[in-house]
Amino acid sequence: MDDDHPDPERPGNAHEYTVSDLSGAVKRTLEGEFGRVRVRGEVGRVVIARTGHMYFDLKDDRSVIASVSWKGQVARMTIRPEEGMEVIATGRLTTFAPQSKYQLQVDNVEPAGAGALMAMLEARRKKLAAEGLFDAGRKRPIPFLPQVIGVITSAQGAVIRDILHRLADRFPRRVIVWPVAVQGERCPRDVVRAIEGFNALTPGGPVPRPDVLIVARGGGSIEDLWGFNDEAVVRAAAASEIPLISAVGHETDTTLIDHAADLRAPTPTAAAELAVPVRAELLAQVAALGARLHRTGGAAVEMRTQRLRDLARALPRPEALLATPVQRLDRAGDRFAGSLKALAARKLLELNRAGAGLRPGTLRARIEQRAERLAQAGTRLTPALAQSLSRKAERLEGPGYGARAEAALSQRLTRAAERLEALSRMHRSLGYPETLARGYAVLRDAEGRLLTTADAARGQAVVTAELRDGSFEAVPVGGSPRPRRKPTEPPQGQGSLF
Repeated sequence: MDDDHPDPERPGNAHEYTVSDLSGAVKRTLEGEFGRVRVRGEVGRVVIARTGHMYFDLKDDRSVIASVSWKGQVARMTIRPEEGMEVIATGRLTTFAPQSKYQLQVDNVEPAGAGALMAMLEARRKKLAAEGLFDAGRKRPIPFLPQVIGVITSAQGAVIRDILHRLADRFPRRVIVWPVAVQGERCPRDVVRAIEGFNALTPGGPVPRPDVLIVARGGGSIEDLWGFNDEAVVRAAAASEIPLISAVGHETDTTLIDHAADLRAPTPTAAAELAVPVRAELLAQVAALGARLHRTGGAAVEMRTQRLRDLARALPRPEALLATPVQRLDRAGDRFAGSLKALAARKLLELNRAGAGLRPGTLRARIEQRAERLAQAGTRLTPALAQSLSRKAERLEGPGYGARAEAALSQRLTRAAERLEALSRMHRSLGYPETLARGYAVLRDAEGRLLTTADAARGQAVVTAELRDGSFEAVPVGGSPRPRRKPTEPPQGQGSLF
């Protein structure tokens, strides 16, 4: 063979590449051959790096293609790929030389038909429903007239204007708006942060805590509303301590946050109507109730007045009731003057009779008579008194009188001591401590008063039982007593049970 045409089958004549040259040639050939492609497959594992880049696999029943989306591309995605989702990925095929592999650099992901997206949505709904996040029993009632309303929506657009306008028409309330992205990659994170932020506000703080929340967004496709199907958004709505109204999309649009919210509104405007009543209607209702109360009160007073008139007609006339007492009073008055004169005359006669015996001469005669009798008695009393004193002195000075008096006094003291000892023995046998020693107990209430009946003891929360060697508290029904020290002496005024 001619030397100018080396045999390609002979290794010694093959062109030599460096590793980098060969990797670059493969990269150019692969990218030049395929360029931009659309690949349909099922999403495998998904990894979000700390840098924000997303790495995932596209696979079918026979092959797997490694895929990557850079941070900026991920932020622009309407639907983020999730494991198990069937998608159509658009990008370009390239190589990754450090690991000698090819990969698909994806800049857009869309579901492989609405059926695949709805199937994933239904699977997520069943999972969250099984956890009880959609149960009707955990939903809180919406306040009738909230003082502060928190609105979570985009700061631009017609939604917030419609809500504010409707609230102003029905019943003006204070509104706090938390701006969020309502679609795209930022939407779930912003909505979760807004719900948790409102719940973290302190009641009475510088920023008032809303009484109700409204999460609102206008209508759109299922891809546009996909952020409100995010699992983190649903869990935040279910965990909100503030009642939450969901108003995402139009009446026919349904997202998972609608199931977790305490109340679903078909539109954002309807959410404002559900949040507050109509002020004019309330004023009219109050006025109607006031008028009804006035009419009812007047009718009740009139009815009772008529009833009183009817009862009054059944009563006798006051003149007829007082005729007999008045007649008796007149007759008693007529007799009173004569009776009073007769009584005065009789008393005057008695006074004259009594005064007849009180003339001065009569009184002086009686005084002289009494003085004479007193002198005679004094004359007789003086010898008799002296004689009596003499006899008593003789008895005292007589032999043996002192010994007899001492013996009599000793005998009386002995009898008194014996009686005192008997009373002391009786006291010891019937006293307070000796009674407790025989097995009895004293029950008192919490204030120390004696309980002498079972009904009184059952009416107490805690009673104190005192025994021979101490006291303890007891609960009439259940409970456990707590022992305490024995009192050194019985309570004042209660030294005995008898």
